Amino acid sequence: MEERDKKVAAAAVLMIAGGIIGAGLALLFAPQSGERTRRDLGRGARKLKVRADEAVEDISENISDLVDKISDKTDDVLEKGKEVAGSARKDLIRLIEEGASKLEKFRTKLSRMQ
Repeated sequence: MEERDKKVAAAAVLMIAGGIIGAGLALLFAPQSGERTRRDLGRGARKLKVRADEAVEDISENISDLVDKISDKTDDVLEKGKEVAGSARKDLIRLIEEGASKLEKFRTKLSRMQ
């Protein structure tokens, strides 16, 4: 996870925790009627939900971007691996052919010695 993603997640958690703590403190120290307190709590809960939804959306986008980056990197690595394998295959075939040629020359020399 990138540093930016960690900061967004931490901010979301802090925002939710702050909302909960703030709501609790408001209940303890609010000098207003129960009906008004319930209305304020409902309003606060809706605002908190909107903020949480926004945080989830941001995190989802960041994760989606991260998955896309990983996918692109994986494709690049696979392509490079195919290129390296193809090059190694060509080198191996060339070496085998050179070895076969040298072996044939050596065989020819041996047959002349007999």
